[in-house]
Amino acid sequence: VLFFSNFPAFSYIFLINCKMPLNMEGRLRELAVKLHEIDAVKFGEFKMKSGLMSPVYFDLRVIVSYPGVLSSVANLLIEVIEAERIEAKYVCGVPYTALPIATLVSVESSLPMLMRRKEKKDYGTKKLIEGHFKREENCLIVEDIITSGGSVLETATDLRNDGLVVTTALVIIDREQGGKRRLSDRGIKSFSLYTMTSFLEILLGAGKISAETVNSVRKYVEENTIPANGDIDVQPVDRIRMSYGERATVAKNHVARELFQLMEAKSSNLCLAADMTNATDILNLATEVGPYICILKLHVDIIRDFSREFIASLQQLAAKNRFLLMEDRKFCDIGNTVVHQYRDGVYEVSTWADLVTVHILPGPGILQGVRKVMESTGEKRGMFVVAELSSAGTLTTPSYAQEAIKLTEGFEDTVTGFVCQDGKLLKEHPGAIHLIPGVKIESSGDSLGQQYNTPATAIGVSGGDIAVVGRGIYEAKDAAAAAKTYKNTLWDAYTKRIIQ
Repeated sequence: VLFFSNFPAFSYIFLINCKMPLNMEGRLRELAVKLHEIDAVKFGEFKMKSGLMSPVYFDLRVIVSYPGVLSSVANLLIEVIEAERIEAKYVCGVPYTALPIATLVSVESSLPMLMRRKEKKDYGTKKLIEGHFKREENCLIVEDIITSGGSVLETATDLRNDGLVVTTALVIIDREQGGKRRLSDRGIKSFSLYTMTSFLEILLGAGKISAETVNSVRKYVEENTIPANGDIDVQPVDRIRMSYGERATVAKNHVARELFQLMEAKSSNLCLAADMTNATDILNLATEVGPYICILKLHVDIIRDFSREFIASLQQLAAKNRFLLMEDRKFCDIGNTVVHQYRDGVYEVSTWADLVTVHILPGPGILQGVRKVMESTGEKRGMFVVAELSSAGTLTTPSYAQEAIKLTEGFEDTVTGFVCQDGKLLKEHPGAIHLIPGVKIESSGDSLGQQYNTPATAIGVSGGDIAVVGRGIYEAKDAAAAAKTYKNTLWDAYTKRIIQ
């Protein structure tokens, strides 16, 4: 106790409420030192999920290789449950680091465990939450680290969407950057074994780090907290320097989050524009290039032999090869008309397209119409708003593009990203995906005004996230080889961009 007598910032919940068992303090010190010894905490300069640069990085994934450490963490969390009299019927770990921790908590406390997938599968049960549970019962969330609280909130949202109640989260380390407050504002009380400050003070007392390091981290925490509304980060890293995985954490549209994660998983930022008129040709092309793309883009109204069987086959290929389907419809009418265009008619686009494209020219009513249909499907859907085109003489001027992006404010939950040429337009929108059309390895144009960018220019210079390639692939003698070349070239441009 004497060790903490001059340490008012130490906010471990047992100390505050005087509920800590007599040996708890010593066990916390031992665990903190052990985490340092196994390199679960590193010092230097690191880019965080939230986009902030940090002088300290906690990598608690390594504890799976140390059964004793894993057991200690789980037992300490269970003591929090008992001391705080937390009532819960289930426990759920935030994927993925917290899953083994939650598993041990479940086994040792006899609390049934639920598992949340990061993305819904297109086969099997298609569930996001796995396990047996009853609606209206309380589920406790377990997480390793909270910074902004975003990962906990994502898990809570999916649990709540399945009818569960979420009021409490257990955390190993609270980085003290606003996450605890943000969770509280959304009805979730969090308990942590350590705060950033308390953890480092333990290491300082054990002679593992210097006072200078502690002061550096304290200054960082003071200068980099998440605002009360949780919408933005202070001192964010430039959007084009952030990895897709980091940007997934700040995306507000479900499809955007899943697409960022998919892009990282496949190392692909390639969208194939299958601008073809024969269904069989499209299916054959999708079979060949499926492993290399993240999106297959269609113009369904030019397909001469369209059928529901064609869509079913395409969905099977998408599920097998993990790519999304986009209907490049470019809706541009009053909201009520667009509702019918999107939902009804021969194509019933809303029943199968993960993504659609929309012109903002009619005003926000079109966004309201598209959102209305999306919500009625019960599926995760998203839209790309067309801010700029790649054709010569286009009327989508820079001022129009700026206004188009501005008009989407309030629709972040349904807008996946924007179709545009200039990535600077999206500087303040790290959670939005920049889809850049007209990409070809050999930059040139065609007789109808299309202007092409090279992959290096589109991704590395213009700041695009996903490049749209059409004829450069489907007119190639070997479409699969061409797609693989584009995939590798585009991904190389992205990796060079984020490390500059």
